[in-house]
Amino acid sequence: MIWLVMGVTGCGKTTLGKALADRLNISFFDADDFHPPNNRTKLLRDEPLTDMDRWPWLGILASKMPEWNKGGGAVLACSALKDAYRQVLANSAVPMRVVWIEITPEQAKKRLSTRKHDLVGQYEKILQGQFADLEKPRGAVTVPAGLGIDQQVDWVIAGGDSH
Repeated sequence: MIWLVMGVTGCGKTTLGKALADRLNISFFDADDFHPPNNRTKLLRDEPLTDMDRWPWLGILASKMPEWNKGGGAVLACSALKDAYRQVLANSAVPMRVVWIEITPEQAKKRLSTRKHDLVGQYEKILQGQFADLEKPRGAVTVPAGLGIDQQVDWVIAGGDSH
């Protein structure tokens, strides 16, 4: 199974994803590591990605998922903000469990004020666009961003507050 940990930038996808993968003893992958060069260039210029930028990237991720699943499963940290993006990943034909880290814009801004990322310099524009694009996932395990990391992992494994 692939555990898709999704949400806006700054919500804690990587932190939760790594902790969940460690607890489940499976591999962890960060979707940012699979961005094509053109996407990386745009992100380094603090330009939000468009849907046209995202389709090839999501295709790359979807093509990797069967391999990851055969290897015992994995956790993938990926924004996957729109239903259509999650559908591309779901079309990989492997079991996938969506975990959404719910965070407020204020919480995200506070977290990002002290963060340095190798792809994004200024988060303000990116964050506004991400909250505008966010389509709350149906059937996901919804994890409150304010919980401690151990509590988040326990919440996910227990099935959380699924809606």
